[in-house]
Amino acid sequence: MEDITPALLEKIQKEFNEKLKKDTSVIKIKNLIDLGKATYIDANNYAAEVGKILVSVFKTNISSSTLPDGRMYFNIAERILGATLGTNYKLISSVATEIQKNLNLASGLGIKAIASPLNKDRIKGFVDRIASETEFDKVAWILDQPIINYGQSVVDETIKANAEFHFKAGLSPTIVRTIESGACKWCKEVAGTYSYPNVPDDIYRRHDNCYCTVEYNPGDGKKQNVHSKRWR
Repeated sequence: MEDITPALLEKIQKEFNEKLKKDTSVIKIKNLIDLGKATYIDANNYAAEVGKILVSVFKTNISSSTLPDGRMYFNIAERILGATLGTNYKLISSVATEIQKNLNLASGLGIKAIASPLNKDRIKGFVDRIASETEFDKVAWILDQPIINYGQSVVDETIKANAEFHFKAGLSPTIVRTIESGACKWCKEVAGTYSYPNVPDDIYRRHDNCYCTVEYNPGDGKKQNVHSKRWR
């Protein structure tokens, strides 16, 4: 059987890079970062946009008709998703940590920004699930919203990493998760106010289409939304 992966991956990466360079939302956010004005809202928007670009490229290039036997075998899924999601992680993590660095400086905190680790287990989960089906069409949905959500999780994990680092540095972080109208049962259960170190991991997690807010108090009496980084 011919190995289609090298040519397919090259095509996906080329189209992704071309779309990324031309995307007006991405360009705008990068400009805000250069000006030191970007917030975590911008980081989340960037993550979503980068994810949408990758999803669109997947839809154009990956289908049952382009895959051998109409199936995405493990070796194909592993190399395609490992490379593309690895790239998305690097892009999003770089943006999130740069924003955190600027926010630390603006807040008078001489503390470095911490990058979240690459979630290899989640990528492996995508690969295993896709490869488990003999018909790609049955799992094509995985290369859609879950890919966007994966990118957003990089931002959320960056928030978590920096809040924990601030605590270890002697600050007194308080995390407040507030539900939005129409929130699901799970979001209602995890909502509340938590003081470090008694903060549940679930407070940073978000499901698809989740718009709950999470606020971070570094301990100086000011409350800061960890997604928008607006102080009040």
